[in-house]
Amino acid sequence: MVDAARARKLADRIQQIVAEMLERRIKDPRLGFVTITDAKITNDLRDATVFYTVYGTDEERAGTAAALESAKGVIRSEVGRKTGVRHTPSLVFELDGVMENAHHIEELLAKAKEQDAEVAAKAVGARHAGDANPYKAESDEDEEDEESDEDES
Repeated sequence: MVDAARARKLADRIQQIVAEMLERRIKDPRLGFVTITDAKITNDLRDATVFYTVYGTDEERAGTAAALESAKGVIRSEVGRKTGVRHTPSLVFELDGVMENAHHIEELLAKAKEQDAEVAAKAVGARHAGDANPYKAESDEDEEDEESDEDES
């Protein structure tokens, strides 16, 4: 079993190497505006998953995925050369859904804010159903007890 701290450091290093490669060495025209967001590596250091986001349309995302897949061998060899590990991990590129999740959360928050405003608008001038204080106060109970004691005498 490999030390978790070592695996995390290697994953961070892989993320840096892949980002540098995409910025400087990979000149594929299909490669869009891509950002490497994270890298995870298995405990045996054999497989690494590199997460990325692409700013643009679905076509640009598909083109970037194809460009990353075609450059996978070059990137993997550079990772092996710069990390110096005995076995270079195989790379898998996976589109990170952070942007879509953030957009969905923003939509939900806007909808909740709109519904809160509707409830606040309906509450203006509204009154509670029933008495203002539906619970008996202690002073009311004391007065009733005194009255029942006087009736018994």
